[in-house]
Amino acid sequence: MTWALLQAAPEASAALAADGTAIAVLVGVFVVLLALGVRVAFAIGLATVATMMLSIGPTAALTTVAQRMATGLDSFTLLAIPFFILAGQLMNQGGIAARLIDFAKALLGPLPGGLAFVNVLASMLFGAISGSAVAAASAIGATVGPRMVDEGYDRDFAAAVNITSATTGLIIPPSNVLIVYSLASGGASIAALFLAGYVPGLLVGGMLMAVAGVTAWRRGYPTGEWSAFGEIVRRFVAALPSLFLLVVVIGGIVGGVFTATEAAAVAVLYAGALAFAYRGITLRDLPQILLDATATTAIVLLLIAVSIAMSWIMAYVNLPQAIASTVTAVENPIAVFLIINVVLLFVGVFMDMTPAILIFTPIFLPVVVELGMDPVHFGIVMVLNLCIGLCTPPVGSVLFVGVGVAETTIARVVRPLLPLFIAMLIALALVTAFPGLSLWLPSLLGY
Repeated sequence: MTWALLQAAPEASAALAADGTAIAVLVGVFVVLLALGVRVAFAIGLATVATMMLSIGPTAALTTVAQRMATGLDSFTLLAIPFFILAGQLMNQGGIAARLIDFAKALLGPLPGGLAFVNVLASMLFGAISGSAVAAASAIGATVGPRMVDEGYDRDFAAAVNITSATTGLIIPPSNVLIVYSLASGGASIAALFLAGYVPGLLVGGMLMAVAGVTAWRRGYPTGEWSAFGEIVRRFVAALPSLFLLVVVIGGIVGGVFTATEAAAVAVLYAGALAFAYRGITLRDLPQILLDATATTAIVLLLIAVSIAMSWIMAYVNLPQAIASTVTAVENPIAVFLIINVVLLFVGVFMDMTPAILIFTPIFLPVVVELGMDPVHFGIVMVLNLCIGLCTPPVGSVLFVGVGVAETTIARVVRPLLPLFIAMLIALALVTAFPGLSLWLPSLLGY
């Protein structure tokens, strides 16, 4: 019976491609379910099944969608994601964040708004090492946030800085979402994407520091004392083993020593050894760490699976072609890029980053490539767009974590977030307008 259903799937798909009603059902069911508060993964899956049921029965629709989900996850590249998640869990509990914060404080603490700078820099370092914005918001926010409040910083401002800076770890490699984009784009080089994320990530961090510094100067927040050079060196040496993980992972991938998946496995071994060496975890902690990593991996892979199924059904109902033809009807390339950025910003407000990348990459990538945009450049622009969405309700996971850690409310954090949002938007505009910011480093190293 299953074989007969799978044989019938191409015929059903052909019928769907010719039926404009299918597009309305797919989009309508998805939007309605989101409006009702259904979780994104289930909304995507149910909308996909409902669209399939227009042409084939419920059993056949469920079987076909399940088959597409399983096939979509059958990828060696995706194996890197659970490894990087586990590495992030080990780092989050292994005492690594404290050493990075001490180094950042010795380096930047005496500047106006020094603790805000420390928050940004520590988030950039920890987020890059762990590859998780949520982990950075939790670990750095829980450590630096109370210290900022104790020294006179406004609690809501401290939370806003933590929330926005945590997203830089998704741009600075290694980054799970860049691996997802590589899959969705049909093979964009992971090494090139990783290299392309450095300058934009540093740019976003620099813009956030600028806003935080001006705000701190205007409000008269206190500054720390300058650290002696020897103290800075000592803090750097203490943080060096953690920072060396970036060299091992990125250097190994760029140098061709191992693939991104193998690099993720190496990251787990290195992070585990470091966490034990720092005595941040013990053998008794490993079961819970593995359980937490498994739970996170299950959520991420479910999102990936249903998003791949939806992308497949979208291709057969010609939704990407319909959107692409509408966008390309605008003759000005600058206007096209502006429209795509606005759409992605809007999507990021209502959809998690992983499904957004998997669903909208096949729609917009052919359009921008036709206009001369490099796929690697577009990947960075897309991730930057969606990072802003992580800081906004109703689906902003980093926003919720940052607010919870700071023990404040979303309503109170919104006002101090606005200038930081503007800084991120300016960085997005610069990265979009100047491809060299993304492509200079990959081209320098032959990608």
